[in-house]
Amino acid sequence: MIFEKVRDIICDQFDVEEDAVTPETLLEEDLDADSLDLVDLVMSFEDEFQIEVPEEEIENIKTVGDIVKYIEEH
Repeated sequence: MIFEKVRDIICDQFDVEEDAVTPETLLEEDLDADSLDLVDLVMSFEDEFQIEVPEEEIENIKTVGDIVKYIEEH
């Protein structure tokens, strides 16, 4: 459930197909996300899941699976 919502947000923001987004998808390498893209993405997740991601935690998020794990834990 969380993965599907995360995938939908990523597909919307990066204009990619759903099958291109897996838990192993690397944000910077596979999606060409730069630091501004990552901040925008995190803000979308914060709004969607009613969580707050500290700035220092953003550096630890490398894959789609990392995002899902963070949301599940918080």
